[in-house]
Amino acid sequence: MDWFRQVDVYCERADASFWAEPLNAITNIAFLIAAGLIALSLAKARPADLPAWILTGLVAVIGVGSFLFHTLATRWALLADVLPISIFIYSYLFLAMRRFFGFRIISAIGIVVVFGVISYWWGEPLSFAFGSTGSYVPAFLAMVITGLALLGKEAGTALGLFGAAAVFAVSMSFRMLDAPVCAEFPHGTHFIWHILNATTLYILLRVFVRARERG
Repeated sequence: MDWFRQVDVYCERADASFWAEPLNAITNIAFLIAAGLIALSLAKARPADLPAWILTGLVAVIGVGSFLFHTLATRWALLADVLPISIFIYSYLFLAMRRFFGFRIISAIGIVVVFGVISYWWGEPLSFAFGSTGSYVPAFLAMVITGLALLGKEAGTALGLFGAAAVFAVSMSFRMLDAPVCAEFPHGTHFIWHILNATTLYILLRVFVRARERG
C-alpha cells in the first residue's frame, strides 16, 4: 500500500495543496480547546484523575490527527485521523463502565468487546444507511443506552450523556451533509462536524470528571 497516496474525501478539498481545506483544518483547534479546558480543571484535582487525563490527551491527539489529514490528505494521515477517534471511543466506554457503574475490569472489558462485535456486525447496514458516518452510530447509541441505564442511579450523569448524544446527533448530520451541499457551498459542512464533535467530547469529559467528584 502506498501510504503517501493522496486521499480526496471532503467537499472543501479542490487540489492536493496543504491548505486546500482551510476550514476543515483550522477548526481542529476546537479539539485542542476542549482538551485545554478540561486540563485546566484537572490540574486542580487531588489526587490526580489519571483516567480523565488519558481521555483528555486522546482528545488533543484527535485534533492533531485530524489536522494532519485535512492538510496532508494522505493515507497515513487518514490513519492518524481515525485511529485516535477509535481509541477514544473504546477507552471512554471501558473507563465509563468502571467509573459510572463500578464494574470490575473483566466485566468492563467484556462490554467493550461486545460493543466492538456489534459495531462490526452492524458495519455494513449502517454504512448503507448513513455512509461513512455510519461507523459513528454505535458510539451515539452507546451514549444513549448508558444514559438510560444510569437514570435511576445517577440522573446528573445520565442527563450529561443525553446532552452529549444530542449534540453528536446534530454533528453527524452535518458530516453527512458535506457532499450533498457541496455544489451550493464549496466549503462543505465537515468543519461544523469538527466544532460540534469537539463539543461532544468536552461534554463527555466533563461528565466523566464530575462522576468522580460526585463519588
